[in-house]
Amino acid sequence: MKKKIKLIIKIVLFLAFVGVVGHVFAAEPMSADKVVAKSDEQMRGKSSYSEITMNIIRPDWTRSMSMKSWTKEQNLSLVLITGPAKDKGNASLKRDKEMWSWIPSIERVIKIAPSMLGQSWMGSDFTNDDLINQSSIVVDYDHKFVKEETIDGDKTWVIDAIAKPDAPVVWSKVRLWISQKTFIQRKVESYDEFDELVNTMTTYDIQEMGNRMIATRMVMIPADKPENKTEMITHKAQFNFLINDEFFSQMQMKALRY
Repeated sequence: MKKKIKLIIKIVLFLAFVGVVGHVFAAEPMSADKVVAKSDEQMRGKSSYSEITMNIIRPDWTRSMSMKSWTKEQNLSLVLITGPAKDKGNASLKRDKEMWSWIPSIERVIKIAPSMLGQSWMGSDFTNDDLINQSSIVVDYDHKFVKEETIDGDKTWVIDAIAKPDAPVVWSKVRLWISQKTFIQRKVESYDEFDELVNTMTTYDIQEMGNRMIATRMVMIPADKPENKTEMITHKAQFNFLINDEFFSQMQMKALRY
């Protein structure tokens, strides 16, 4: 009987130890790398499709464009302009580290060189890097926690993403405010090689769309022209559907209809 009691006590103590250790490991915080990767996956999933309106707002005029966007994993993306008429059919494509633009009015495909990544995309405050190459934030940067802050009642991790040496990116540093609840990027600041702020993107109107929570409105403001801004409003989104890699091709880019 005594042996049985001792055995039971040992089993109970062992299970208690396993429970404590399991709790410690379960409570272990995520690394900055994993937070950024999960945030990127939250925005695009394994694949994504969205319908968006972009409003370019200036002190004395406003211009609007509609577009459709497809992504797959972190290396494939395609954006098609669906309006207005003079821009309809323009498209931008990314495959791995290579990017192209299709301009139907002159029937030309233009290769986007690394030196063009920092240029304005379709006259907006977003750059080619922001719109086409955004998933590189996961693979081309090292990440570290800076602090925690609350934005619109949403508690966030503040993480600095520092560009890796020789990474083909525009920004030398990107500071991200990532929601601890939804992993949505609530604010993003982009810095140049002199560590000077270039632009700030803030997200609003968090809603469920495509069976996940997303920011349906993003506003980009350039640091040197704070009276200017570009907002992107998402009207429709789908995630995690089957789409072939072949869809992301120059042929498809030219063949897409609006």
